[in-house]
Amino acid sequence: MKLLVTGGAGFIGSAVVRKAIAQGHAVVNLDALTYAACLENVAPVADDPNYAFEQADIRDRAALDRVFAVHEPDAVMHLAAESHVDRSIDGPATFVETNLVGTFNMLEAARAHWTRKGRPGAFRFHHISTDEVYGSLPDDPAIRFTEDTPYDPRSPYSASKAGSDHLVRAWHETYGLPVVLTNCSNNYGPYHFPEKLIPVVILNALAGKPLPIYGDGSNVRDWLYVEDHAEALLLVVRKGAVGRSYNIGGGNERSNLDLVKALCAILDRMRPRARGSYADQITFVADRPGHDARYAIDAARIEAELGWRPSVTIEEGLERTVAWYLDNESWWRALQSRDGVGRRLGTG
Repeated sequence: MKLLVTGGAGFIGSAVVRKAIAQGHAVVNLDALTYAACLENVAPVADDPNYAFEQADIRDRAALDRVFAVHEPDAVMHLAAESHVDRSIDGPATFVETNLVGTFNMLEAARAHWTRKGRPGAFRFHHISTDEVYGSLPDDPAIRFTEDTPYDPRSPYSASKAGSDHLVRAWHETYGLPVVLTNCSNNYGPYHFPEKLIPVVILNALAGKPLPIYGDGSNVRDWLYVEDHAEALLLVVRKGAVGRSYNIGGGNERSNLDLVKALCAILDRMRPRARGSYADQITFVADRPGHDARYAIDAARIEAELGWRPSVTIEEGLERTVAWYLDNESWWRALQSRDGVGRRLGTG
């Protein structure tokens, strides 16, 4: 299968690209190379004969038409998006332009390609989204997001992703475009751009800086190891039912405070401080405006229908992640000068 992966130089996208090549697929990586993208993420497969790279912006319809005409993909995996909630608070326009207008352009370019090829039944447009579209959950372990949970986005980021989900469903219902959708929980792992919680904690700890925790640290997230997510996404694009959505979660709920303490304990073992614990650097800061209290995914559908379940526990995944950052300093050092990295954003 030839896959067109948008955002393939980003965190999740690059994991998909690497795994797809390993599975024998041909991959066209389309990425605008914005601040959060890094071609080093796909360096392990860059010389593979099944890999091709196209620098293009999903807001540029003409560029998308050219890529579809040249490469004629069998399926699209659409991951390209602005994704940092704090940045969406400071600059929502970019999120609307990329996540909404960009997805519209991708749908129209894909529909034109699919029509030109005679509307093949095997074609798929796989839209990758987030659990943040569902809003916030109460502190009750019995309640989790299902595919039927009503949408209730609370940030410019989640609103833009919710809108893009609705566009994809509309293009299926109106034009018959064969689509599948997935909504995932918080990803973590190697190559995670150093503006998100886990890499920020690891790198601030190593630098002797405060480890910032929003509010009282009680916000809960369901953590999904990125390699597990990539495996699930490739399964959905091949075997998911047309028009169906699948929630993908790690089954690893942790409060932000507990997560940070776990990272500190791992660092204490792997790279001990001269004195004391990295947990001594924990600092509580003003909360993010509209900070959702809890996310938790019910992944029963993808397990029952496609046989997928996460293989990496949070304990294993955090160990692997910390070890990767310790072993790949040249990768993250090169990104620390990029716009906004290391600076508190989204204070409202």
